[in-house]
Amino acid sequence: MKTYSLKAGEIDKKWILIDAEGIVLGRLASIIAMRLRGKHKPSFTAHMDMGDNVIVINADKVQLTGNKRNKPNYWHTGYPGGIKSRTTGQILEGKFPERVVMQAVKRMLPGGPLSRQQMTHLRVYSGAEHPHEAQQPEVLDVRAMNKKNTRSA
Repeated sequence: MKTYSLKAGEIDKKWILIDAEGIVLGRLASIIAMRLRGKHKPSFTAHMDMGDNVIVINADKVQLTGNKRNKPNYWHTGYPGGIKSRTTGQILEGKFPERVVMQAVKRMLPGGPLSRQQMTHLRVYSGAEHPHEAQQPEVLDVRAMNKKNTRSA
């Protein structure tokens, strides 16, 4: 018996809509990463981009467990002494709260060119509106998957 590997023309990509309001960030990111890679499909092929297109709305209303809201996120400007930090709570309350979800998903994907290509299929919006109605995305109810996926504020 041989293992069947899909060809590029046989890949079927769907559009999925996820409402992140009240969902725990880590659980949400792992579900999104699995969908982006295509691991939920029985025909998963590791070396091909066969995941779905994922739209996340209400990213600014995502929940964090424990004391993670005060966890610092560091980056470096490239200049000597140029290390900077901002807490996760400051990022969520700032101008681009969707970056928290993007960073969490990016860190759950394996590094490399394929993961960077798969990240282009993720669209994250801080509000409830998105410009992808024409693609007719099907709604994925993350709340109903497990009661631990939600957390009251």
